[in-house]
Amino acid sequence: MTGAKQGAGTDAGAPAGAEGARLPVVPGFAEWPCGGSPKAEGKALRTRVPRSAHAALDLDGSRPDAVSAVEESNRGRIPGLVPLRAGRMSATPFAFLRGSAGLMAYDLARTPTTGIGAQICGDAHAANFGLYGDARGDLVIDLNDFDETVFGPWEWDLKRLATSVVLAGREAGADEDTCREAAHGTAGAYRRTMRLLAKLPALDAWNAIADEELVSHSDAHDLLGTLERVSEKARANTSGRFAARSTESTEDGGRRFVDAPPVLRRVTDEEAAAVAASLEQYLTTLSEDRLPLLARYAVHDVAFRVVGTGSVGTRSYVVLLLDHRGEPLVLQVKEARPSALLPHLATAGFDVPEVAHEGRRVVMGQKRMQVVSDNLLGWTSVDGRPYQVRQFRNRKGSVDATALAADQMDDYGRMTGALLARAHAHSADPWLIAGYCGKNGELDEAVAAFAVAYADRTEADHAELAAAVRAGRVAAERGV
Repeated sequence: MTGAKQGAGTDAGAPAGAEGARLPVVPGFAEWPCGGSPKAEGKALRTRVPRSAHAALDLDGSRPDAVSAVEESNRGRIPGLVPLRAGRMSATPFAFLRGSAGLMAYDLARTPTTGIGAQICGDAHAANFGLYGDARGDLVIDLNDFDETVFGPWEWDLKRLATSVVLAGREAGADEDTCREAAHGTAGAYRRTMRLLAKLPALDAWNAIADEELVSHSDAHDLLGTLERVSEKARANTSGRFAARSTESTEDGGRRFVDAPPVLRRVTDEEAAAVAASLEQYLTTLSEDRLPLLARYAVHDVAFRVVGTGSVGTRSYVVLLLDHRGEPLVLQVKEARPSALLPHLATAGFDVPEVAHEGRRVVMGQKRMQVVSDNLLGWTSVDGRPYQVRQFRNRKGSVDATALAADQMDDYGRMTGALLARAHAHSADPWLIAGYCGKNGELDEAVAAFAVAYADRTEADHAELAAAVRAGRVAAERGV
């Protein structure tokens, strides 16, 4: 490390004490005075990667076809649920995008990147933002799905989000100009928010954009009514409500899950015991101050529950806990597979990390990106497979981007673009990204052009899958 000028009997790179002595540089902290200018470094990157270059989408002949990509992504999933996954993905182009993070990562790895890394969501589409409850029961809004999270190019998240906004707009019936403008607004809000964060003191930037100010910051006033309605539903979306609908009383005064196929099903005693036993390891991954809380709950039952679109076919359980009053808390124990982005990082010039536990990767990635995270997040293993553990139905709610009115699409794009910038700024220097993005709309134009082109590509991919389903090549079920 280099730092301040060296003097007799002092340590270089350390701030001066009261009498001129210098304190040692502490590992994990910054040097003083700070060397270089991240803003200038970011701006200099435009020479190597012009902002206009992000419009490029060059698909080579080695690209896997859509059906092969879906089949490859099904490896290791529960065979009986694969047709349900295919059915959900073949419903619409937007649904196909939700389940094809790996295929898009293949394509993104062949697009220009600045080399600036951040903890990225890896699946930052429009349906992966939403409301959830914090420890005090207040609602916050943020990214809320981190199955694919890795340290990688920030551009990948932004381009996936902008593409999803175009597809959502098309599904909602918005015209093409509206969809393109929404993608443009998504990139613009990301760029402006990153610039705002760069100007703030580090601690303020870390906790920036309080949720009550988010709508005003991103100029998303047309969303206010929609967000209020979603918030009302989210407040009622609790473990208690889920348990009331999905369980029945037992003779000993406890409760147990009731079969509701294909989404919820009971499991064998052996399988339930393995999941319940894994919670002991889960407790070791929590902060010690959480342990007295969970010690007040007893484990009553375990069931298998199908989740998501891209996640269908992975192993996912719900665990019913009851306190001394019989009040429920439901945990989700969800299989954590390797990130679909992992095979493509090297092509983009990023290191491929060694992951000791996939559940830990998901949880730590989530904590690095969110301002407020579930205080019961942890991880465990069941029969040698890694899992993440979190609260289930923690006052969650989300905006259905495919059902928004045309005049709300650009508002939703701006809001999610601002949230994405806030998430990236936790692990990447906001001045570095802001320096690259700049003040004008050149990057916004490029990302919007890419989003429209990739939305077209996704529609073609979806058509391939739908045709394979109709021809019987791919088995599909249109379940719940």
